[in-house]
Amino acid sequence: MASDTWTVAHAKAKLSEVIENARVNGPQTITKNGRRSAVVVSTEEWERKAHRDGSLAQFFATSPLPKSGLEVDRANERFRQVDL
Repeated sequence: MASDTWTVAHAKAKLSEVIENARVNGPQTITKNGRRSAVVVSTEEWERKAHRDGSLAQFFATSPLPKSGLEVDRANERFRQVDL
């Protein structure tokens, strides 16, 4: 049974196994001092999740919000007072 959680020390000692498990079994979590610290994923998964169609400008240009009738009221104050 393959584990999907590794301590930093164990991941360092078994890096090839961590990478292979990420490729075959999915994301592998690495913990440091008992807390989740990093995740190792396969190249294929990374590229699939990181890929975005279009640009931010295209997203805003095709957004339905301008035609939604949504109105946003802004405060009349220019600056708020901050005590330093």
